[in-house]
Amino acid sequence: MNPDRLLNAFLAFWRQHGQPLLGSAAYHEIAPHLVLIAFLHRVANGEGTLEREYAIGSGRMDLCLRYGAVTLGIELKVWRDGAPDPLAEGLVQLDGYLAGLGLDAGWLVIFDRRTGQPPIAERTSSVETRSPQDRHIRVVRA
Repeated sequence: MNPDRLLNAFLAFWRQHGQPLLGSAAYHEIAPHLVLIAFLHRVANGEGTLEREYAIGSGRMDLCLRYGAVTLGIELKVWRDGAPDPLAEGLVQLDGYLAGLGLDAGWLVIFDRRTGQPPIAERTSSVETRSPQDRHIRVVRA
């Protein structure tokens, strides 16, 4: 499994299908999480595993994708109306999660659910950054 190719495939999928999927979901707050989990389950199916840790009420969810020799730690955040950008908090949380997994790289996926945002295809992006503990983090804004 190549994490960069996986991310590019998810971003392409999200740009194409994210808006209609969110519009059809009965529970719109969890919909982005479910879409990413379903996408990753296709990858893990058979030879890998996808572990989920729900931090109920905290606005976060951790995922750990294991496939062959690759382990990928992922922190999911939702940016809601009236809340600050969850980037800084997410980087700190991901640092702790990655430390527990013994990893020095991971993904922070921020789903922007604020009203008045441009269409998903226009606002979805990915950039490389460093965490407070100097880990390599791919920040995805979707």
